[in-house]
Amino acid sequence: MPTGRQVDRADVRLCLRRRRPLVRAGRDQGTQQARAGAHLAAGAGQLSRTVHRERLPAAVAGHDRSVRLEYLRQVLGEPGRGPVAGGGGRALVVGSGRGLLARGVARLGFDVVAADPSPAATGLARDADDGRGIVHVTARAEELGLPDGAFDLVYCADTLEITERPDAVLAEAARVLRPGGTFVYDTVNRTSVSRLLYLGAFQAFPGTRIMSRGRYAAHRLRRPAELAEALGRAGLAPGGVTAFKPRDVRSLARATRGRRRGTVTDGQLPGLVGMVLVPEGRPLVTYLGHAVRADAAGAGAGAAP
Repeated sequence: MPTGRQVDRADVRLCLRRRRPLVRAGRDQGTQQARAGAHLAAGAGQLSRTVHRERLPAAVAGHDRSVRLEYLRQVLGEPGRGPVAGGGGRALVVGSGRGLLARGVARLGFDVVAADPSPAATGLARDADDGRGIVHVTARAEELGLPDGAFDLVYCADTLEITERPDAVLAEAARVLRPGGTFVYDTVNRTSVSRLLYLGAFQAFPGTRIMSRGRYAAHRLRRPAELAEALGRAGLAPGGVTAFKPRDVRSLARATRGRRRGTVTDGQLPGLVGMVLVPEGRPLVTYLGHAVRADAAGAGAGAAP
């Protein structure tokens, strides 16, 4: 019997290569996945958070609902985006968690595959599917197991700040992108303020700790210049970064304490902490960025370092 991860990968390959509905033997979601495959096929070639893999800073930021999608719309609106301009095409969301961002990308008109390393998160995302035909797979960002050049857009969420192998993550993203495809990401800068928040408040200080110790480490918080170099090594041409931050730091503090005490749920956090894009200036803590895969990008990237 293949593992859930293996079954997921086989389903996606079948969907992308043969344009046939997805059928999962022995799964309660068989009907749902068949419908998802039919949705992808009907596209005429257009292509959570986890339970144990915590992503609360993303929930605190609330940018699944606003900042991420606002930035994505800006990127897609740039000249020369081809099939992805204004939505449409195939999109992959890496680090999709419970699927909130993936559903937002689907609402932009994309046919979406959502990948997360947690089977529990993948199951929750499937349960929350709103009929948009998103295909949910269980896969690590460093080893997606998806076909080469299959996607017009790849969004990497809540991943680059926790992986020990950023080059592998970026190589995989480049490999599955078509030439000229768009790569978008969000991550955490390495500054004194980000260290105070992510290494201190979020996972060390008793009154505000909402993460398991060791989830974040200083060497995994990466500066924009460092990521730009890594993007270039993967064959992805960097297109700049934009910071985002809370409208009011006090609301972030109150929400974090509430989450710690159990009086605030993940679903309530976005409404309590409003985030805004900060186009000018150096990212103090968190930032978004994008890049484009050149024609030769991803060549040989299947063997991730």
